[in-house]
Amino acid sequence: MEEIELGVPKPLLERLPADDDVAASDMQRAVGGWEQQVNEIIESAEDDRAAAAQLLDVIDRFEARYETYDDLVPELRAWGQSPIYAIAWRTLYADVVAQLYEHDDLADHIDRERNARLVDDGIRLRDL
Repeated sequence: MEEIELGVPKPLLERLPADDDVAASDMQRAVGGWEQQVNEIIESAEDDRAAAAQLLDVIDRFEARYETYDDLVPELRAWGQSPIYAIAWRTLYADVVAQLYEHDDLADHIDRERNARLVDDGIRLRDL
């Protein structure tokens, strides 16, 4: 598998409050760490399937964090707070997952691994 490059989308950074440079640098630092972690997984894995299994765990964590931030948005609004940072982080997690799927070779392996897990769990397509 090839090395993966991840980044923070420029439109996302532009939506952050202009007087707050901390959030943008936090996001860039986080994405840099995730990129390093993803590439270490790819390098250290025995084969592409093992890498896909570990990367699917990473994707599952990102999707769980996405849902956490998504649930937080209406709660913040209900309390009269600005949800801009929750929305930004939610969008960032979704975008990073999309960036991982943009790598065709990686996407194919992740899809196979996800399907294998469905079968291992005893879930059939008719049950979905």
